[in-house]
Amino acid sequence: MPGKLYLCATPIGNLEDITYRVVRTLKEVDLIAAEDTRNSIKLLNHFAIRTPMTSYHEYNKIEKAYDLVAKMREGKEVALITDAGTPGISDPGEELVRICCEEGIEVTSLPGPAACVTALTMSGLPTRRFAFEAFLPRGKKERADILNQLRQETRTMIFYEAPHHLKKTLAELYAVLGDRKIAVCRELTKRYEERALMTLSECLDLYQTKEPRGEYVLIVEGKAFEELRKEEQKTWESLSIAEHVKLYEDEGADRKKAMKLVAEDRGMRKRDVYQALLQLDP
Repeated sequence: MPGKLYLCATPIGNLEDITYRVVRTLKEVDLIAAEDTRNSIKLLNHFAIRTPMTSYHEYNKIEKAYDLVAKMREGKEVALITDAGTPGISDPGEELVRICCEEGIEVTSLPGPAACVTALTMSGLPTRRFAFEAFLPRGKKERADILNQLRQETRTMIFYEAPHHLKKTLAELYAVLGDRKIAVCRELTKRYEERALMTLSECLDLYQTKEPRGEYVLIVEGKAFEELRKEEQKTWESLSIAEHVKLYEDEGADRKKAMKLVAEDRGMRKRDVYQALLQLDP
């Protein structure tokens, strides 16, 4: 029988956050694939885990994935751990999971810490709908494209950022999104954990004098539906009913759906929209 891949969540700071199930699994598997073996050995030593380790990181994620799959085909059980948190969330584990699924290897996830969820739940901002963006791309064009797409995002947004890039990222978020609420979280689960809820402009002022330290999770308020609605209204107010219907059809709606949306936008009955179209195209 082939082996299995276990995605094992490890602490993001406080070692007490590891689960009994993860500790047991790490002791029982044949091999642990770790993002940074030098970092992970400290965790394994703390819990007296003697299982052999191998490195699995950004620079060997494809070649090593097939090597690990080959071992699992032979019946080996493999656990994947990241430096901190849940594997597969904004790290190379995503590729290993994808390849395992393609190759018919069973994958299971052992739940535990994740910085994005930890920060979101303590942020004080809406949690029902959220968009996880992780680290923004470093490439100038791709970064600008993604920020522009997020301009109209109504869900709460989650970003990761390193201290030496924090000020630049805050300035870009302010320039593109405007003065939204933001929860700045750092040192999560550790002794000096911090969470500060403020506006982006206040945050920019704060870091003019405060030096960023530690890894950051930024939770940013989504665009208010009312504000989005006003902007959309400005778009169609200058259009005829026919042009308004075509606007929705160009976005992929069929004629019936487009007429319904136009009626809702304009506070009309759908029948009146239909009659207006008939007069133009009897």
